[in-house]
Amino acid sequence: MTLAAQVLQAAQARGVMIATAESCTGGLIAASLTEIPGSSAVVDCGFITYSNAAKQRMLGVAAETLQAHGAVSIEVAAEMAQGALQRSQAGLAVSVTGIAGPGGSEHKPEGRVCFGLAQASGTTTSLVEFGALGRANVRQATVEHALQMLLDAMTDDPT
Repeated sequence: MTLAAQVLQAAQARGVMIATAESCTGGLIAASLTEIPGSSAVVDCGFITYSNAAKQRMLGVAAETLQAHGAVSIEVAAEMAQGALQRSQAGLAVSVTGIAGPGGSEHKPEGRVCFGLAQASGTTTSLVEFGALGRANVRQATVEHALQMLLDAMTDDPT
């Protein structure tokens, strides 16, 4: 069973709807979930917020947060996840923002991805340095990590 299928099965077993808020993956997390028949029972929506303006408009990310920390930050990832949770019917929302490549900088290198996970009990964040694996590989690794975060949240806290 694929990781996406495991996430859907866990969500269905717990009666939890899922939302995604994606920047560097451009909708790949939602696509991996909705590729599976029956996913509509637990996937509420996905927000693709590639630009800073979209992060603000669609998810309510504060301009001050973007200014102070930049789009690729755990602070923005947290606000993205919280915004997705608040603007959907979901009980669990995952967010990603990062540098898929090519490029990056010394301060924010290629392969750096920030993750957020929001639910009623609170929001958690993490930062993963995948390294300069190439754009497609960073994006795929990001999808896998986000799906694992969703699965872990439902396994650790069966609400």
